[in-house]
Amino acid sequence: MRTLIAGGTIVTASDTYQADVLIEDEQIVSVGHGLAADTTIDASGKYVIPGGIDVHTHLDMPFGGTVSSDDFFTGHRAAAFGGTTTHIDFAIQPKGATLRETLDMWQAKAKGKAAIDYGFHLAITDLPERVMKEIAQAPEWGVTSLKLFMAYKGALMIDDATLFSALEQAAAHGLLTMVHAENGDAIDILVKQALDAGHTEPKYHALTRPAELEAEATNRAIRLAEVAGAPLYVVHVTNAGAVEAIRLARGRGKPIYGETCVQYFFFTKDDLARPGFEGAKWVCSPPYREKSDQEALWQAVGINDLQVISTDHCPFWYEGGQDGRPAGKELGKGNFAKIPNGCPGIEDRMMVLYTHGVGGGRFSLNRWVELCCTNPAKLFGIYPQKGVIAPGSDADVVVWDPKATHTISAKTHHQRTDYNLYEGMKMTGMPVVVLSRGRALVRDGQWQGEPGAGKFLKRQRFGGKREAAPPKAAAAAGSRKQ
Repeated sequence: MRTLIAGGTIVTASDTYQADVLIEDEQIVSVGHGLAADTTIDASGKYVIPGGIDVHTHLDMPFGGTVSSDDFFTGHRAAAFGGTTTHIDFAIQPKGATLRETLDMWQAKAKGKAAIDYGFHLAITDLPERVMKEIAQAPEWGVTSLKLFMAYKGALMIDDATLFSALEQAAAHGLLTMVHAENGDAIDILVKQALDAGHTEPKYHALTRPAELEAEATNRAIRLAEVAGAPLYVVHVTNAGAVEAIRLARGRGKPIYGETCVQYFFFTKDDLARPGFEGAKWVCSPPYREKSDQEALWQAVGINDLQVISTDHCPFWYEGGQDGRPAGKELGKGNFAKIPNGCPGIEDRMMVLYTHGVGGGRFSLNRWVELCCTNPAKLFGIYPQKGVIAPGSDADVVVWDPKATHTISAKTHHQRTDYNLYEGMKMTGMPVVVLSRGRALVRDGQWQGEPGAGKFLKRQRFGGKREAAPPKAAAAAGSRKQ
């Protein structure tokens, strides 16, 4: 069956123009005019964009004695309602496990639940020789990115020797290395000092993880990557100092990339000081910073010092441990260091950035698509299969109504948690039709997706080129290629 998206304005990372999009057998087969199909989706007065790609999520992730509250169905459903049709999650290695065992564990979490297409980064916490050798095999499994944590001492954190060895091995085999850049040793001392002084409130989570320790670790990781000859991707950048380290490295011509997350544009460490235990809702790592850092981040994504905006979606219940819910933020009452780190956001990203990024004059429509769709696909080995409206690409397509309004609320969102950081924020612009490989996931606010329909994406090595599948010859005539 052929589906035509007609009358809309196509927006890619580079172009904005009016044309129709013809879909057949999960692919875009033609972009142009005068096309015919079995069914038609009217996109008049609306934008037609590639499905969003979120390359930083944590679904069904064990952490601090509990587990993140969205699994691979509820998280995918929420993503789709926000216009995201692909994500890459983190398969985090338990101590003693091999990378193959780790990937199998996370594949089992997604099996039968996934409703959108997905991939995995392998997060290394333990690197004996047998695991080091597995890095070369990871691309054969379809995994072409690693992550290492420079924080969470005693749990996820690795030392500089491990980071450097992993960088060398990743570079040798075409993998992109990602780092959570904070100085975990110094943070560990500051946390102990705060608790010894009787400081247990949520605000001390931010106060014991100062921006300088993120900037220092970012620069250290970059310099190690330069010596190793390795590309590096710094996740969830929060402050001006870390941005500066990335900007300087890119100015030296090094393959250094940076991501921030949507929440860091809107909240500060003062949100962790809200009355009572309310600030626990905003506990994540790295923590929120200052107003001046928000401005630095807006500028950085506008001028390409940072290339991607993700979510770090890692939701926990605010009031868990009841009614069948896993434990949540309440675990940290009386000790900020025990508050599960993470915030929800997978559903809100595209709408919030359209309203405040495009609508607020921070960046253009095309840059919005580039940051949220195209750059993630290019950096993580799924372009042009994903991230673009073009013949041969997967039919991951969103019809976006720029005039539709919506007020974000935990009462109406689809994320499985009892609060929303953006509660009461009014949105202008939202998805009205969301397709994944031509299948309708969301249409006019109604869920039409199916658990188990999402596919695991085998990604290309970093810097490699994935060719889009050729469109059907019969439908290719008259197409407009990007």
